[in-house]
This record gives sequence, structure tokens and C-alpha cells, in this order.
Amino acid sequence: MQKPLAYRMRPTNIDEIVGQQHLVGPNKIIRRMVEAKMLSSMILYGPPGIGKTSIASAIAGSTKYAFRKLNAATDSKKDLQIVAEEAKMSGTVVLLLDEIHRLDKTKQDFLLPLLESGSIILIGATTENPYINISPAIRSRVQIFELHPLSVDDLKKAVERALHDKENGLGKYNVKIDELALNTLVESTTGDLRSILNGLELSVLSTKKDDQGEIHIELHDIEESIQKKAISADKDGDSHYDVISAFQKSIRGSDPNAALHYLARLLEAGELTTAIRRLLVCAYEDIGLANPQACSRAVQAAQVAQMVGLPEARIPLANAVIDLCLCPKSNSAMTAIDAAMEDVRSGKANSIPDDLKDAHYSGAKKLGHGVGYKYPHNYPNDWVKQQYLPNNLVNSTYYEPKNTGKYEQALNMRLDQLNVWKKKTNWSNTEHGN
Repeated sequence: MQKPLAYRMRPTNIDEIVGQQHLVGPNKIIRRMVEAKMLSSMILYGPPGIGKTSIASAIAGSTKYAFRKLNAATDSKKDLQIVAEEAKMSGTVVLLLDEIHRLDKTKQDFLLPLLESGSIILIGATTENPYINISPAIRSRVQIFELHPLSVDDLKKAVERALHDKENGLGKYNVKIDELALNTLVESTTGDLRSILNGLELSVLSTKKDDQGEIHIELHDIEESIQKKAISADKDGDSHYDVISAFQKSIRGSDPNAALHYLARLLEAGELTTAIRRLLVCAYEDIGLANPQACSRAVQAAQVAQMVGLPEARIPLANAVIDLCLCPKSNSAMTAIDAAMEDVRSGKANSIPDDLKDAHYSGAKKLGHGVGYKYPHNYPNDWVKQQYLPNNLVNSTYYEPKNTGKYEQALNMRLDQLNVWKKKTNWSNTEHGN
């Protein structure tokens, strides 16, 4: 029985890896390790199907070392012992250990001395954050690299390579794929290349040749193979990103019916993570200080949606969408931080006033750091007039409150009160306190 396309297209050397150029591109760390033949054990982490196994396979192929693959959850200590014996005989084995975050203590204790000696080059693969879910004993003996989701261009490049490869791919089938079908295929998952290649193969093998001996892959072929309706499959040809944009703009525009429609399109395409991410961004970008409680409710709904998954996730998300749509709107916090960041980017981040600098070390007073700082809690109303911004920005104002919601109206009243105190207070009469 022939192995799946994703398996057959696994790279045999580092030049065949798609994406992850921050690790395998020219003069990048993993490429340098391979070229110098100075491999060290590592952990690769990131979402499924974006290249963890491919990188391990390519490293082994580029260095000509034996390559073995085990699963930390399902394979036993005996399986590890077999690999260790092989390493003794052949010199070095590259071991891809999938789900390394599930490695138990017995297997871990067996592996540690092998990592120390270098007889096994361990490449651990995980979708979990290794800084949280992997033991310090393992972490201290490996380098940790985060893999990034593959771009649409990376995914298309991988599909084109598979379509033209006559030895391992689908090159012998004379395939033509419509652009809309290709776009739907690469956008059908959150960058999971394994799923994309296997869906492509199913489409090709299940589609009959036409009179010219060509296999013509259309949108409906891809939809049936990946079992997902295309977001873009409507009369206007809206793209995936258009739907995401329309989703947020409908919430911002206080239209719950439209927002629910675009949420439904995202969920029908299986884009739960995308919908949650956009919902949370929208909560803090467009509602923000007009109703902070609604932002908290959106976070809670997102957490529940992630816990229960589809199809039930639609229920808490629908609650949050309607809530956000009908809330008062304010983008004042986003506007404020954007204005502050623009000043920083333009070189206006001058010296911090000396009295605000850290004074928790010997010699600070000699430098004038922390001297003259007034501790607000020692003053009436827990406030005292003093300068906080650098000299060149002392009169800058970033936050401009809006009055669309009661919470931000209260913030505005507080700002007005502070401004009154500033005008009434002279710098000279605040020179007491700590």
C-alpha cells in the first residue's frame, strides 16, 4: 500500500524544507548546524503540520545519519533502548520524539545520559509550550526553536512541488487545479501542510481524467475531499480575509445580524481559532474602555469555546458577538497606544526624568537617580503634581477619552479632576514628602 502524499513529499535535505526560513534559511541557526555538522539536540514546537517532522527528516538526510521516529506517549522504554543500541553500533542516530511533552520520568531518565554523550541527537516535537510543559532536565540539554505557521505562499509552493514531482508526488497524473480550488485548499486549515497534501491527493485520485487525459481539479472537488465548504465559495468570490474583515467591521458597526452571518461562515469552514482571535481583538480594539466588562465576557466566551470545541463552541461565541455588537464603542485605548508608539518610533524616547529612575542599588543617589521622587500615597487624594514624561514630551497627550459608555465617562471625569488639581498646584508647594 502506497504511503500518503505528505509522507512521500517529506524533505530529504534542508534545501527542500518549505517555510521556517528563520531557522533553515541562509546563515540561520539550524542550517549552520547542519552545514558545520555540529548538531545538538533540540525541541521544535508549533501547530500541527507546519514542518516539525520535515525538519527532523531533512536534518537526518543532510547529515546522512540514521533517522528514527518514536512517540513519547505510545512507544515504550524498550523502543528507546532499541534506538540506543543502534546508536552504539552506527555512531549517531537522529531521533524524532513526537509529543515530547508527554515523556514520563522513566523514559526521561533513560534518555538523559544519551543526550549528554551525544550518541542520540534528539529532536523533540510538540504543539505545547516547552517552557511550561517539558521538564527542566530535558530543557537544559536541548535548544528550543519555535516554528511559525506557514504562509499562503509557502503552502502554494508545497502544493505546486507535489503536483510536479513525478517520483514521489503527483506529477505523473497530469493535474490542472483551478486557482479558486487551490486558494480554498491552502486556506482550508490553519497552515497544516500535512492535511493539505493529503486532501490534494484524495482529490486527484478520486477525479476522472477528461478527454484530453487531464485531471481537472475544481472547487467542488476540493470541498468534497477536505470536507469543508470554502469561505470564498459565493457569487462574489469573497476571500477568507474578506470574511474576517467583514466580521470585525460588522461588530464595530453594531450589526449583530451581519456579525453572526460572518461568524457562521468562519465556523462552517472550521475556522474556530480564527473566529476567536478576531473576536478578542475586536473586543479590545472597538469596544475597549466603553465597556471593559464586555471585553472580559468575550474572553470568558472564548475560553469556553476552546474548551468545548465545535459544534458547541458556536453558542458562547454567538453570545459574545451579540453582546459586543450592542455595546457602546470606543477605540480610545488603541488610538492612545498607537500615538505613543509613533513617538517612540520617531526617536522621541528621550531620557527618563532622574527622579523616576530605579534607585534600588548602591550608587543610585550619586547619579541622582530616584532623588526628589514624591510618593503619591503620602499626599491628599493619593496624588501629587510631578513630571513623569521626558522633557521633550512633557505636554504630549495620547489618551483622548470618548463618552460613549459610562465607564469611560467616569475615566473622563477623573482626568478632568486631575487637570483641575494640576492647574491649582504650583510646583513649589509640593516639595515635601518621599
